[in-house]
Amino acid sequence: MTLARPRPTRPGAAATPAPAELVRRLRSAYDAGTTRPLAWRRAQLQGVRRLLAERETELLGALAADLGKPALEGWMTELRHVANEISGILGHLERWSSPERVPVRALLRPGRARVVPEPLGVVLVIAPWNYPLHLLLLPMVYALAAGNAVVGKPSEVAPATAGALARLLPGYLDPAAVAIVEGGAEVANALLDERWDHIFYTGNGRVGRAVMKAAARNLTPVTLELGGKSPAIVDASAALDVAARRIAWGKLVNAGQTCVAPDYVLVDRRVEQPFLDALAGSIRAFFGEDPSRSADFGRIVDERHWDRLSGLLAGTAGRVVLGGAGDRASRYLAPTVVRGVGWDDPLMGEEIFGPILPVIAVDALDDAIAGINAHDKPLALYVFAQDQRAVDRVVAETSSGGVGVNVTLLHLAVADLPFGGVGASGMGAYHGKSGFDTFSHRKSVLHKPARPDPPITYPPYTRIKQRLVRKVF
Repeated sequence: MTLARPRPTRPGAAATPAPAELVRRLRSAYDAGTTRPLAWRRAQLQGVRRLLAERETELLGALAADLGKPALEGWMTELRHVANEISGILGHLERWSSPERVPVRALLRPGRARVVPEPLGVVLVIAPWNYPLHLLLLPMVYALAAGNAVVGKPSEVAPATAGALARLLPGYLDPAAVAIVEGGAEVANALLDERWDHIFYTGNGRVGRAVMKAAARNLTPVTLELGGKSPAIVDASAALDVAARRIAWGKLVNAGQTCVAPDYVLVDRRVEQPFLDALAGSIRAFFGEDPSRSADFGRIVDERHWDRLSGLLAGTAGRVVLGGAGDRASRYLAPTVVRGVGWDDPLMGEEIFGPILPVIAVDALDDAIAGINAHDKPLALYVFAQDQRAVDRVVAETSSGGVGVNVTLLHLAVADLPFGGVGASGMGAYHGKSGFDTFSHRKSVLHKPARPDPPITYPPYTRIKQRLVRKVF
């Protein structure tokens, strides 16, 4: 199976360790109990937090090299987000990892039941390139908090960040139980050939299927964060200036290379033109008349993705009403709005993952809901409306990984909201306690004393026993 196109190893990179030997080493540490004490888990989380603080400049520089990320955007969406989650985990870790009492029925008394969270073992985290620090470290942090040994595989498509993490992390984490493995498709495939206790993959659905197929050989559980085409509905009752501003921001963070970015807009036909005017105004307010000169607008990750996006624009039957320009050499693609797009347009055939926003006018909310439900379930869905009845209908009548009402992206910032997809947009969830639970097994334990030991449930099943058992149960 092919997970990604091969990419040359960065100059000066350390030789990739043999996956089989690496897994044996980490499993030995796990089996020895290294990762189970809460003190060890806390030390690893604190180590990641120190890394983010002490190496901030270097890490932000790597993100800028890979994706042209403005420093503040990189700090907010990658470093600070992970650091905030770590603080929340540390505050809850003792409670999350403690046994949970469960009531028992009268027939089982005297007896005590409890659920004991235990780590899964040795887990693999495969990260994407669009948030190459955040989406590697955050799943690793939850795996470590749950007491696992962890191998992290950063994306070779973001080589500066992958190299920085591979070089820096061993100085902050226990190398006996935590490792970073660099490399391309051949390394990912070799890792997937090993037996893991859990695989956590973030990326596209094509590769997600390959990961799931590889995991099936060993019946390994998986978490798949896959994305998809996340719609934004703009109802006739929406505050159009706010809707335009928040959709533009959510779409253009990281130059549109965000799995929960608004992928397209379904706008009530009655307010389409004023919405488009407000959208254009918001984009100009953010990045000026020429976004290529703005220090606050990122770049496409590489030429291959730039070519893909340019091809989508060239093939659309819609009309470009804003942007459309680009420069392959610098990987710049302007914030672009396309009007008059149909459901069968090339822009609607796949997740765009770039700064292109198709706009589809609909006659009524019914049409927007029907259009969404006719396609794969998205990772996120956004609805902009002042009419609560419209909001309630969208929440009740559509299915998605998460919903933002009059907001984009920021549901990810609520630590206690599970983040994950449904259907084609993924399976499993993390963030908050959901992240801890994803990397834990909730083991059921029932304890009964040796005495008393009434014979009521043992054969022979006399009539008296049958009556008593039926009554008790």
